[in-house]
Amino acid sequence: MKKIGFFGAGKMAEGILSAIPSKRGVFMAEKVASRRAELRGKYGVKTTADAKEVAKASRLVFLAVRPQDVDGLAAEVKPFLTAEHTIVSIVAGKTLAKLRKAFGPKARLVRVMPNLALRAGAGMCAITAPASTPAEDVAAVEKILGGAGETVILKEKEFDAVTALSGSGPAYFAYMEEAMVEGGVALGLAPKTARLLAEQTMYGTAKFLRESGMELRPFIEGVCTKGGTTAAGMEKLDVPLFKETVRAALKAAADRSRDLA
Repeated sequence: MKKIGFFGAGKMAEGILSAIPSKRGVFMAEKVASRRAELRGKYGVKTTADAKEVAKASRLVFLAVRPQDVDGLAAEVKPFLTAEHTIVSIVAGKTLAKLRKAFGPKARLVRVMPNLALRAGAGMCAITAPASTPAEDVAAVEKILGGAGETVILKEKEFDAVTALSGSGPAYFAYMEEAMVEGGVALGLAPKTARLLAEQTMYGTAKFLRESGMELRPFIEGVCTKGGTTAAGMEKLDVPLFKETVRAALKAAADRSRDLA
């Protein structure tokens, strides 16, 4: 395994870091001194304010800075990049072509679209890379990210859809939970109780569906006993407008992702 580094040490970077079995030798560049101290104390990693130091010492480097900071950082580290470096970008809206232009012709590239659930060890990461990136490098990235959830290898042209579905998806699920909590409170439940009921129900349902592999429609129909309480509720929910709204939300997010790229 190549020596691992990070350009940037925010929460998403920490989610990836937490999935790395042995953190010895991991080197993270972060400008905020308090954050550097926090990560050193929590994980025992080496930190620096100078990204050039990480470029010199590491060979598999996760790019985890804000989109607007990529070009400036790339200009700093590009003179130190070699054909042995692999830059793994989790930056939204930065295509492989833009990354190549920023970091130059030498370094190998991998692009990842993660989501916030990575921070809970249950993330969903889509991975893509140009043909010039060796398969073993992609496999190494997949192994690391697999320690923080699920991974899938896709073509870059699919990334706008990935961004809309799994990248933005946590906000949509939280919004649905919020609606369920508010509905429970309106029925007389305490907010804390309503949240527990909604959250555990969503978590347990997702867990069952993942582990059982059951198709969604038969599952829904199985819960909706004819004339029962669930069926009464689904009469309000199972209307064309609901799914049309969801499709419209995904399309808007995918269109925006395409615009940013």
